[in-house]
Amino acid sequence: MTLQTHRLALIGFGVVGQAVAEVIRRKHTHLEKTHGLNLQITAVSDLLKGAVYHPEGLDLAALLKAVQSTGNLADYPGHPGLIRGWDSLTTIRQSNANTIIEVSYTDVKTGQPAIDHCRAAFSNSKNVVMSNKGPVALAYQELSALAKENGARWGFESTVMSGTPALRMPQTCLVGNNITEVSGIFNGTTNYILTKMEEGLTYEAALQQAQELGYAEADPTADVEGFDAQGKVVILANVVMGAPLRKEDVPCRGISRLTPADIDRAKAEGKRWKLIGWAKKENGRVTAGVGPEMLPLTDPLAGIMGPTNAITCHTDLIGPVTLVGAGAGGSPTAAGILADIINICC
Repeated sequence: MTLQTHRLALIGFGVVGQAVAEVIRRKHTHLEKTHGLNLQITAVSDLLKGAVYHPEGLDLAALLKAVQSTGNLADYPGHPGLIRGWDSLTTIRQSNANTIIEVSYTDVKTGQPAIDHCRAAFSNSKNVVMSNKGPVALAYQELSALAKENGARWGFESTVMSGTPALRMPQTCLVGNNITEVSGIFNGTTNYILTKMEEGLTYEAALQQAQELGYAEADPTADVEGFDAQGKVVILANVVMGAPLRKEDVPCRGISRLTPADIDRAKAEGKRWKLIGWAKKENGRVTAGVGPEMLPLTDPLAGIMGPTNAITCHTDLIGPVTLVGAGAGGSPTAAGILADIINICC
């Protein structure tokens, strides 16, 4: 097996960026043996933690030690050829990376700076792999065309359900089927809250518990009002169903108004509340939405408890197919990113 060297640049070095570096460090020998793939991280650029670049590759153990001990990359050991201080766009344009891994903090309303990072990478014929929803939800048509025009590849498996292949399954395993609908639980925070409400907690108490466990942010609006799930539905509509929907085309309602009385009503009817995102094709037109629904307990999605995610694809040849897995976290997200890299290379 011929060994192929593929160079990577990380834009962003928070939880996900560090998880990617750790996974590549840990699986380096395995990737060489099973895929003939030598992955080298040659650059890291983070707005707060600093930046380092070496064309022959960075020492990942030293890189992780530096950022985990001091919170920045200033203590990464210097050696001949090392360059420090490049901003994200300089890193994208001037590093020797074949693929840019875009995991920076991004404004969910504008998709920036990740959209500009994608534009810069594609314009320089570099691939992009990312976990940021913004560019895919807000600029899918533009960026897909730009990547194609410049012979670049774009991987974003991790934008919907982290490493659980919510995009790859319908695109590859279900190819040949007509997928008439996708629906699912795309936000683990709200699913955890609903699980706890069914156990007897109020919405407020369940939310507080989710925040204490790290499932919910200090400002939980994006999760509990459904905006996170809305962005994922837009991605599914565009990528899986080929419909150029935008966020404003997807009505969205969250779970913050659900009461214990609502939970009791669902129980009395043999049902369970879930925050469901969906996109459906009828008469050649795709519609989509996000909102709390009472599902019968016989529905596979009704049995998904805690912070777990799930997606059901409704197909013409084999009926509904449900995929269940992690929807967040450093390691699962890194797994999705690694799958995209391998897919690009192999």
